[in-house]
Amino acid sequence: MKRLFRSRIRFIFIPILAIGFLFLVSFVVMHLWNYTLPALLGVGAINLWQSMALFFLCKLLFGFGGGGPGRGGPRWKKAAMRRKFDRMGETDKERFKAYMRESWCHWEPRQERGEAIEHPEVRDNGEKSNESRP
Repeated sequence: MKRLFRSRIRFIFIPILAIGFLFLVSFVVMHLWNYTLPALLGVGAINLWQSMALFFLCKLLFGFGGGGPGRGGPRWKKAAMRRKFDRMGETDKERFKAYMRESWCHWEPRQERGEAIEHPEVRDNGEKSNESRP
């Protein structure tokens, strides 16, 4: 199998596989639509080409996957956040961790607890923190 993907056959095999997958997904979308929606909403049945167009429309509107909350987003964004975090000083890192812990780990709003959490990059006077930058 490894040799198959290293040879020139991959230029024929991979597009055929992708087209087959597209038709399979369109077939499933068509059957799900035709089974559920005409009975529930009274809409008409669709054919394979309409289900393929519907699939592409949904992919354009809702994304192609490859990022999101479960995966942590795109690699370039994670790398940029890692570089930004590495440039912070120790006090800024601790303040950032405390801010994230308070913001994301508790259900009740900050106003009900009576606490004010300062964002780690912005000081009291509105200037950005540069103490750890070279």
